Amino acid sequence: MKYIKAIATIGILMILNGCTGNNLHYYKGTTPQADLREYFNGPVKAWGIVQNFNGRVTRRFDVQMIGKWDGDVGTLTENFTYYDGEKQQRIWTIKKLADGSYEGSAADILDKAMGQTEGSAVRWNYVMDVPVGDTTYRLRFDDWMWVMNDDVLINRSYLKKFGITVAELTIFMQKQRQ
Repeated sequence: MKYIKAIATIGILMILNGCTGNNLHYYKGTTPQADLREYFNGPVKAWGIVQNFNGRVTRRFDVQMIGKWDGDVGTLTENFTYYDGEKQQRIWTIKKLADGSYEGSAADILDKAMGQTEGSAVRWNYVMDVPVGDTTYRLRFDDWMWVMNDDVLINRSYLKKFGITVAELTIFMQKQRQ
């Protein structure tokens, strides 16, 4: 009986945790204003970490980015250098839609990434197959970004499997003025 009560309590807590999450509308009117076309136009330097479900840092990396826009369509090239020597490149095509939201695609992103902005915040959602050792995990990314002063942007990503956060990604970016 104790076992059933414990499982029911954990289930209820997980449901409540999912319902009380972050909401983009909380950031209405906050500044500096998030403008993806402006921020990701030109070079951006970034530094990041990946943490497992226990909070332990499992990877560290640097990223060199360059963004170019032609009207409402942009290309963002990301060159990752991991501290263990691995290198990766991801090239995003990002489109600003008529309703003000964004749509993104890249070779390793399944279907489309969907993004919205409100005040100083940006939220992206997408699914990606993430290789870890000899295994590949299909994970849903819940990306949150906040534009800060001094051309800084902070990105927190919650990597989820079956709705449960299994890892977190934190990236600090700084736009490079030419």
